[in-house]
Amino acid sequence: MIAVKKAYYRSFQAVFNIGARCLHWRRPIPVSGPGSIGKIPELLKQEKIEKVMLVTGPTVGRKLAPKILSELDAAGVAWTMFDRVEANPSVDTVEKIRKSYLDSGCEGFIAVGGGSPMDAAKAAAARVVRPNRELGRMAGLLKVGKKLPPFIAVPTTAGTGSETTIAAVITDGATHHKYALMDLHLVPKYAVLDPGMTRELPPAITATTGMDALTHAVEAYLCWTYNTAESIRLAEEAVCRIFRYLERAYRDGGDMEARTEMLIAAYQAGFAFTRAGVGNVHAIAHTLGGLYNTPHGLANAVILPIVLEDYGEAVFPKLAHLAELTGVKTEGTDAEKARAFIGEIRAMNRRMDIPAGFDHIREEDIPQMVKWALAEANPVYPVPVLYDEKRCEAVIRRIIAEA
Repeated sequence: MIAVKKAYYRSFQAVFNIGARCLHWRRPIPVSGPGSIGKIPELLKQEKIEKVMLVTGPTVGRKLAPKILSELDAAGVAWTMFDRVEANPSVDTVEKIRKSYLDSGCEGFIAVGGGSPMDAAKAAAARVVRPNRELGRMAGLLKVGKKLPPFIAVPTTAGTGSETTIAAVITDGATHHKYALMDLHLVPKYAVLDPGMTRELPPAITATTGMDALTHAVEAYLCWTYNTAESIRLAEEAVCRIFRYLERAYRDGGDMEARTEMLIAAYQAGFAFTRAGVGNVHAIAHTLGGLYNTPHGLANAVILPIVLEDYGEAVFPKLAHLAELTGVKTEGTDAEKARAFIGEIRAMNRRMDIPAGFDHIREEDIPQMVKWALAEANPVYPVPVLYDEKRCEAVIRRIIAEA
């Protein structure tokens, strides 16, 4: 039965790869550089938007959103703001955003923050255009099917890549199950990459969101199919940028070159995994977010080296190439270079005070984690190594053991 399942998964991925090449993939229009948030009113006017909804979380709502709102006020653009998006946004939050959007007569969205506000705003926009379809019925691939209102994404972290992706990840508050809506219509129209919006990001969040971007790039690069020449190139460039600039941004938040380069890296990695997919790291990480509200970037940072080690020789050639590109190790066998690359990820985590494992995973939750992770990954994710229940559980137990 296991062999039959694996054959089905690989067949599905091969067929989907053919179909995916017929779809209209696009990247958001990037607006980048210091002060680029000042161009938002012009973008709104191009889209003929007279009133816009800004979606964000409480902290960004207090500290950073006013910079954008003042630009809107100066340009005479009306707005309303929802600033109560939580980490791992819930279905209830999405419905509140949708109601406020409709009640206020808004015509477009500005999502400001990390992945959570962007995911919540995307999901709310999907509900606006699909009023008779509940979020749960839009989970999975290509189930939105309608063009969203004009959507501007303004990342305040360099990590999630949500400003480029087809995904919106939502948590069901009743079951704590985290699921993703994945549809080409969820890609924002514009991505405003202003390094000033990440200047005050605390070092710990700089670290974990940066490792989130690295996970996106590495998992996309390792996918056995779906990849294109463009996604491979962007993944490689993103990995190199992150290895060069993440710790600089971590040590000095005012390093605007590092901040700018990390925003570019996150954007590149976001498109790479949008086109090529992610893998078992994300599938397991999402279970931690749903059950324990573990920040997604932190979960990815911890799980990434463990899963890469578990994949073993299946990923040695590709990781060896990344080791060469980043300068981690340029001589030796593929196995030696791959292990050096994984070792450097662990070393980066240590230098940025990211733990090696998690001790908050409850024994009684492991079967549910395995079930959710496998359901997310299979058959859609073109992972280099297919997991079954036994192997997935073993990886989760390694995460606990390394805490």
